[in-house]
Amino acid sequence: SVVTPLNKLKLATHNIQAGNFDFEMPNVPKNEIGDVCRDFEEMRVILKQSSEDKIRSDMEEKELIRNISHDLKTPLTAITTYVELLKKEDITEEERRSYIDTLEKKSLRLKVLIEDLFEVSKATSNNIVLHPMDVDVVNLMKQVSVEHTSQYEELGLDLRFHVPEEKVVLQLDNQKTYRIFENLFVNIQKYAMPNSRIYVDVSVEGDMVRIVLKNMSKNPIDFSADEITERFVRGDASRNTEGSGLGLAIAKSFTEEQK
Repeated sequence: SVVTPLNKLKLATHNIQAGNFDFEMPNVPKNEIGDVCRDFEEMRVILKQSSEDKIRSDMEEKELIRNISHDLKTPLTAITTYVELLKKEDITEEERRSYIDTLEKKSLRLKVLIEDLFEVSKATSNNIVLHPMDVDVVNLMKQVSVEHTSQYEELGLDLRFHVPEEKVVLQLDNQKTYRIFENLFVNIQKYAMPNSRIYVDVSVEGDMVRIVLKNMSKNPIDFSADEITERFVRGDASRNTEGSGLGLAIAKSFTEEQK
């Protein structure tokens, strides 16, 4: 029967919307719906841990709650809707699998949001653990950019590298640095004006390396450089784009932590 796990999923949705993270989802079946339930349980644990991290000021806390509530609302509403659809007895097998697929996607969307929040929480509390090693930053950036080639081509974005011919090797945490560049390239993908150029410039200046990514924004720039790297700030004030609004804040934290 799918009714019991669906009821648990619906109850979990209401709990999260109410800000209650002390529930559990035990004894779920080993099927697609059970997988979604287990995703919810994992998300609940991460969210509870994140919520327990102290927010440094009342203003930040209010902004955190307001924005995270907004970002959770859409996928949670969709999950509630599709749970109700799945409980209908007259749906076809094709419809059932389609609804479950949507549930999995919305659950994954929530997990990404919570994991980003968890990363920022760790950075704020100075809990980032680094594993420095020799990293060729030019090669790493090119690896990241390749993953976005198809999306950039669809948008007509022309990516141009201006980099040294030789390797540019620095002592960095490979995973954290990858995340920095990944977040920057994703940001460009979301906010660059279609059919425009993107420039990636790398220059060696003494014992320092300067890395600059430049793109033309499709929206007017009505915010400061400091503001856009704050948590939950986005390039669209209406918050219609997908994402947590944490990408640049994470990139900034990881960059500063590695000096």
